[in-house]
Amino acid sequence: MSQLPDPYEVLGVRRDASQDEIKSAFRKLAAQHHPDKNPDDPHAPERFKKINAAYQILSDPQKRATYDRFGAAAADGGFPGGFPGGFGVDASSIEDLLGSLFGAFGFQKGSRGDLRKEIVLSFHEAAFGCTRKITYDRAISCGTCHGSGARPGTRPETCSACGGRGRVRFTQGLLGFVAERPCAHCNGRGHVVNDPCDTCRGVGIVAAENTLDVSVPPGIEEGATTLVSGAGNVTRAGKAAGDLELVFKVEEHPFFRRLRDDVVCAVPISFPTAALGGEVEVPTLEGKAKVRVPAGTQPGAVLRLKGKGIPKRNGGRGDQRVEVSLEVPEKLTTRQRELLEELARELGQDVMPQQRSFMEKLRDLFG
Repeated sequence: MSQLPDPYEVLGVRRDASQDEIKSAFRKLAAQHHPDKNPDDPHAPERFKKINAAYQILSDPQKRATYDRFGAAAADGGFPGGFPGGFGVDASSIEDLLGSLFGAFGFQKGSRGDLRKEIVLSFHEAAFGCTRKITYDRAISCGTCHGSGARPGTRPETCSACGGRGRVRFTQGLLGFVAERPCAHCNGRGHVVNDPCDTCRGVGIVAAENTLDVSVPPGIEEGATTLVSGAGNVTRAGKAAGDLELVFKVEEHPFFRRLRDDVVCAVPISFPTAALGGEVEVPTLEGKAKVRVPAGTQPGAVLRLKGKGIPKRNGGRGDQRVEVSLEVPEKLTTRQRELLEELARELGQDVMPQQRSFMEKLRDLFG
């Protein structure tokens, strides 16, 4: 009997690695060493087979505990909790391997194979649209056996227990009701693989890396989704692939936030500018621009730059809203303080209607 490779070494993980770390290592190595990606390397199928075998052990807590305790000797099946027939995959363990592969891609047996992936966009990309190339892992039909699970030149045999139906009938209850259940002999597949494919080890499905060019329309919002039909996982040979749902996330911008089709930006101005009016320079999605500040502008006032917002689906663009905040100097020279004190005496209360209104409401409240 050949020495069983150490599954921890095969996947390149520590012996105390978490299940997430093991899953991540498997997905990376499976995509890297897949025979379809290495057609000129005769050793690729064997490496891929070892990677799958290592993951089958370490992804199962019971099998992992057995290996940790007994090491390669567990392959003989002579220890409690060992693996009869060794760690290799034969026809009877296809469903176990299929379950491991499904687990690596985050879906359970019986699911449709749908995938979900987030795409993070910058604020500018979300506003004006872009094309993004995304790469992700998925499960596809094995290219070596074309999804049959059988070694090339052979074919699966019809299950003798269910006659190829994948289901068997049985009598239930005292009244003899006839019901159906999946065939236990072939696990509902309708056939058995006695000579499994070296690439997929009889599963008919392998891990693969997929690349898509995604066209992002202008004005897309945080949390928007789109569906790419057939770009998900294949859950069983001969069955159509599931769909890929893309969820768009938008990064925060240091200056802007979005309000429907408008862009909002807060801009500090000085007291003289607020009182006397003038022009201030503000950032926009397309560079710098100047906005006119009317005399007597109050803190919290909103100025608008027409057509500088988010492109609309039906044409045109929203506006940019400039929220005015008053910047108060933190340090004053003696001369500046004298001038401000003189201005305060000169202004009195008559030219500050907001303060006058506040004081009136305060008197009404407390008498």
